[in-house]
Amino acid sequence: GARPRKAGPVMELLHWLNAQLLRMQWLSDLVAWLLQSLGLDPASRIGGSVHFFIYDTIKIFLLLAVLIFAVSWVQSHFPPERTRRILGGMRGLRANTVGALLGTLTPFCSCSSIPLFIGFTSAGLPLGVTFSFLISSPLVDLASMILLASVFNWTVAISYVAVGIVLAVAGGTLIGALRMEGQVAEFVTRVPAVELAPQAMSRRERAAYARDQVVEIVRRVWPYILIGVGVGAAIHNWIPQQAIAALLGQDKWWAVPVAVLAGIPVYADIFGTLPIAEALVGKGVGLGTVLAFMMAVTALSLPSLIMLKRVVKARLLATFFAIVAVGIVVIGLLFNATAFLFT
Repeated sequence: GARPRKAGPVMELLHWLNAQLLRMQWLSDLVAWLLQSLGLDPASRIGGSVHFFIYDTIKIFLLLAVLIFAVSWVQSHFPPERTRRILGGMRGLRANTVGALLGTLTPFCSCSSIPLFIGFTSAGLPLGVTFSFLISSPLVDLASMILLASVFNWTVAISYVAVGIVLAVAGGTLIGALRMEGQVAEFVTRVPAVELAPQAMSRRERAAYARDQVVEIVRRVWPYILIGVGVGAAIHNWIPQQAIAALLGQDKWWAVPVAVLAGIPVYADIFGTLPIAEALVGKGVGLGTVLAFMMAVTALSLPSLIMLKRVVKARLLATFFAIVAVGIVVIGLLFNATAFLFT
């Protein structure tokens, strides 16, 4: 047969940068060396668990700090007033698309996106556009894309963001077409829209804002990261592959719907679910099943649904839930069916 073509120097450099900067192979090697120095074999079950926990925890916190700082710097150019002004002059599919894209610039969880949803709705933005923003804001952002690339690869990361934006645009467009404005709580439409002049921020102020965002987000998510890494370490080293494959194996038709249902009660950011996803894929669970779980955790978490129930009526809440849940299941099944493209 033909000999495999050797990667060029540019590709080799990119692979090396990806391994060292995103996957932090140097950190994995350092943790393994430290454990061996202490007499603990990283290849053993206990040693492997300790290695997974230390390496993933440090890696996620390092990446999180750098990425949230960078994303917050970008987001400082898009305060709620400016975002509302950009969307205010648009209608139709273009408005939904821009709403979804602006949602990717906001590093918010689903609960903190809801006050923005109230502000946009009270300002008279179309309901479908606000829902496109509400779906995309917790689901996809620049930080999640780079973190996914650090665990899987760039093809997976970019595909995840792309389908997340498509889901947000399609979901918002469908909700807009259903004309459900009457399903929004009356107090939301009565909230006066405050017009604030956009403030120009200096570089120092942007740096201070980005630093404060890092502190705030790390303070909010660190317990979930530690829990997620702990669960990932347990799955990776203690739960037999046969047991996981029996429940969530790629050949099980129910794996994706079960993963979506399992994600709903969990309240965490994507940062806390990544170690679990990494461990599950390592045990043979389909990529689509794992991504569906992550999407359900971020977009359909029970606390965010409870908060949303306070501002929309039951029929609109059920419609939102059904559209997003079905969309996530379809995305998961598509990823599983095309898994060969992502290896």
